[in-house]
Amino acid sequence: MAMANQSSETSALVHQQMFKVELNEGPLSKLVVAILMSLFFTCINGIMFHTLLSKPVFRELPRYILFSHMLCNDSVQLIVSMLLYLLSLNVQLIPKATCAGILLVGVTTFCNAALNLAVMSLERYVAICFPLRHSEMVTRKTAGVSIVFIWLFSLISISIDLIYGLIVSPLSFKDPMFCTRQRFFLSPWQNDVFQGFNIFFFVTVTAILIFTYINVVVAARSASAEKESAKKAHKTILLHLVQLVLCVNTFIYGTIERALAMTSSSRLFMDLRYLNYLFVLILPRCLSPLIYGLRDDAVRPLFLYYVRCGTQKVKPSVTEHF
Repeated sequence: MAMANQSSETSALVHQQMFKVELNEGPLSKLVVAILMSLFFTCINGIMFHTLLSKPVFRELPRYILFSHMLCNDSVQLIVSMLLYLLSLNVQLIPKATCAGILLVGVTTFCNAALNLAVMSLERYVAICFPLRHSEMVTRKTAGVSIVFIWLFSLISISIDLIYGLIVSPLSFKDPMFCTRQRFFLSPWQNDVFQGFNIFFFVTVTAILIFTYINVVVAARSASAEKESAKKAHKTILLHLVQLVLCVNTFIYGTIERALAMTSSSRLFMDLRYLNYLFVLILPRCLSPLIYGLRDDAVRPLFLYYVRCGTQKVKPSVTEHF
C-alpha cells in the first residue's frame, strides 16, 4: 500500500519536476534576458506610477486609480514570477512557510490582474453608455471598494489550500520543499476546487469583457455617442481581451507541460518553460502601460518627460478634457 501511494504521488507530481540546468552560455543568456525583461518592465511600471502620482487629477479620477492599482499589481507579479523562475532553474528548496508566503502573493496578484481588467472595462462601459451618470456611479469610493473586493476574491483559492495544509500538517511548514502550487494539494478535492475556481473565474471575466465590448461598439455607432471616446474605449476593451487570453494560456500550457515533462527531454522541457515565462507571464504585464498609458493623451507627455529624466525645458501639463 505504501509503495502504491508513493507511486501515485510520484505520478501526480511528475510534471512539477525541475531539471537542474547547467548555467553555460546558452541557459545563462536566456536567464539574463528574462531577468532584464522583468526588471525593465517593472521600472517602466514604476515610472508610469510616479507619473500618475504627480498630478492631483490622476489621483482623483477612478479610471486612473484602477490603472495605478494595475501597475502596482503587475510589478509585484513580475518580481514574484522572476523569483520563482530563478528558484526553479536550480531546483532550490526553501521552507514551506516561505513558499506559502510567496505563492500567496503570486497567485493573488495573478488573479487580481484579470479582475482588474474586468473592473476597468466596466468603468469604460459606464463612461460611454451612461455618460450623464458616470460621475455618480463611478467615484473614488467605488474604485476603492472594487480594489478591496478584487483582493478578497483573489485570495479565496490559495487561502483554501494554505489553511487546509495548516490544519492537516502544520509541522510540515518547517520542512524544505520545491516551491510550486501543486505541492500544497494534499487531497484530490483540492485540485477539483482549483480547476473549478479557475474555470468560473475566467469565464466570468471573459463574459464581462465581451459584454462591455459589444455594448461600447453599439454605443459608438449611435448618433448620440461621443465618437472619439467610444472608439478609443472599445479598442481599450479589445486589448484587455487580448491580455485575458494571454492569462488563460497559463492554464492551457500547464496541461501541455505535464505531458511534456513525462515524455520530453529536459532540454525541451526547460525551453518550453522559458517561453511560457516570457510570453505568458511577462508579456501581459508589459501591455498595461501601453494600453492605459502611452495611448492616453494626458498621461503620455508626462510619462515621456519622466522617462527622459526631466530633460525637457517645460514640464507637460494635463490638457485632456475628462
